[in-house]
Amino acid sequence: MNKLNGVNSVKGVKGVPLSIRILLVLLVPALLAPAFPDIVYPVFIMKVLCFGLFALAYNLLIGFTGLTSFGHAAFFGWSGYTTGILMIRLADKGLPVELAILAGVLVATAIGFIIGSLAIRRTGIYFSMITLALSQVAYFLAVQIPWTGSEDGMQGIPRGKLLGFIDLASDNHMYYFTLAVFVLGFLAIHRIINSPFGQVLKALRDNAPRAVSLGYDTDRCKLYAFMLSAALAGLAGSVKALVLQLASLNDVMLSTSTEVLLMTLLGGLGTAWGPVVGAALVVSLQNYLAALGGMVTIIIGFTFVVCVSFFRLGIVGELQAWLERRQTKRDNASSFPTIRSKAPGR
Repeated sequence: MNKLNGVNSVKGVKGVPLSIRILLVLLVPALLAPAFPDIVYPVFIMKVLCFGLFALAYNLLIGFTGLTSFGHAAFFGWSGYTTGILMIRLADKGLPVELAILAGVLVATAIGFIIGSLAIRRTGIYFSMITLALSQVAYFLAVQIPWTGSEDGMQGIPRGKLLGFIDLASDNHMYYFTLAVFVLGFLAIHRIINSPFGQVLKALRDNAPRAVSLGYDTDRCKLYAFMLSAALAGLAGSVKALVLQLASLNDVMLSTSTEVLLMTLLGGLGTAWGPVVGAALVVSLQNYLAALGGMVTIIIGFTFVVCVSFFRLGIVGELQAWLERRQTKRDNASSFPTIRSKAPGR
C-alpha cells in the first residue's frame, strides 16, 4: 500500500506523484487569475506565492532534515536587500533583473554557508539558538548599514525587464513571472527530496546515529541542506522585494523567522503542500484583517493554538493521515473475504 508521506510516493495511473498532480490542477485557476482582478488581487496572490516558496524552503530543513532554524529571516531579508540595491542603482544602466535575483540568491547561500557551518556543530535547541543569535547579527547589520535604508527600508524598487523586453512593471507580467518561479522552486524541492540525497536527509531526521553508522557524512549533508534551504528562501525574498517593490527591516526580523515556522506547522511538517497552505492562511489573515491592527497577531496566535490542539499534524498532515487510515480500512475490507474463503480448505 502506498503511503501519503512527505512529498508523496502516492502515484496515479501514469505514475505521476500526487503532489505534482495537485500542482497541475491548481495551475489552471492560477493561470486564469489575472483575468479576474475584481475577484482575485494579483499582488495578493504574488505575496502568497512568495511566502509559500519561503515556507517550502524552510520545510526542506525542518520537515525533511529535522533541523529547527530561527535564522531564515536573514536569508529572506538580505536577498531582498541585495536585489533591491542592484535594481535601484543599476536598472537604468541595463542590469538584467535575472542577475539581480541571482545575486540575491548567492548572497543568501553565502550567509547560509556561514551560519550553517557554525550551527551544524550542535544539535537540538543549541542549533536553534546559534541560528537565532547569528540572525540577530544580520538584523543589526541591516539597521547599521546606510544603503539598506535602516527603518525606512528600500522603497520604490524598480522591477526591470525580464529577458530584456518583458516589462515587469506590469502586474500581469510580474504575476506570471512569480508563478513561474514558484513552480520551478516547488519542482526543485520535489526533486531534491525524492533524490538519493533527499533520502539521506530523511534518514538523518529519523535516526541520525544509524545514518552515521551507515557511513554518511552527516555534518556535510546538514550543511548542504541548510545552504539549499537558504538559497530557496533567498529566491523567495528577492522575488518578494520586486513584487512589493520594497525591502524592509521587517524581512530580517525574528518575527519573520517565527512566522515561516508558524506557516509550516499550520500546514504540516514534511508535507508537499502543507507549507503553502499555511502561508496562504497566514497571509490571508494578515491581509483581510489588517484593519484590526494588533488584533491580527492575536487571531493568528489563536489559530495556531487551535491547529496544534486539534490538528497536530497540520492541516494537510491531518488530511493525509485521514486518507491513509481510510485506505487501510479499504485494503483490510477487501482482503477479509479472501481470508474467509481459504478457511474451510485448511
